[in-house]
Amino acid sequence: MCGRYYVDEIHRIAKNTGFSFRTGDIRPSETAVVFDHRSGKLVAENMVWGYPGYQGKNLLINARSEGILEKQTFRDDILARRCVIPAKGFYEWSAQKEKYWFEDGSPILFLAGCFNAQRKFVIITTSANASVLPIHSRMPLLLSENEMEGWLFDEDLMKTKTVLQKTPQLLNRQTDYEQLSFFS
Repeated sequence: MCGRYYVDEIHRIAKNTGFSFRTGDIRPSETAVVFDHRSGKLVAENMVWGYPGYQGKNLLINARSEGILEKQTFRDDILARRCVIPAKGFYEWSAQKEKYWFEDGSPILFLAGCFNAQRKFVIITTSANASVLPIHSRMPLLLSENEMEGWLFDEDLMKTKTVLQKTPQLLNRQTDYEQLSFFS
């Protein structure tokens, strides 16, 4: 699951667009920049993180990659409205409520997502890789910069299906909470 992420330098992609975007921690229900496509071009725009939940309760902030093509809530959106969420990194919390930071050392991580007709987005998650698994069983589906175009512009869904099944690259993990033991 991904319940918060951090954005700082996305100027490299959004440069010369005249587009204003928010930086810092991004939480569910907040507005954030995402990249999608229109008329064959990469477009940056602000959208709200989270779909309305069942009967308007709670927010759906993540969609599982394994069933996204079958789930009625997400099917039309993954087929026609895929997006990329730029982030410096993301946070996960352990079962002991300890917050961990994940990033790969690059200026931008690209999180796979989709959005609905109301311009609300979700982050697609997958099974955690070896770097995240000790903390949480799920993590965002990460795209390489080379996969972005294929993810956004894939009309026959061949590249999309491949990306939905991939294991994300390993990440660096940090926490402010280091468990100390007085016993060996």
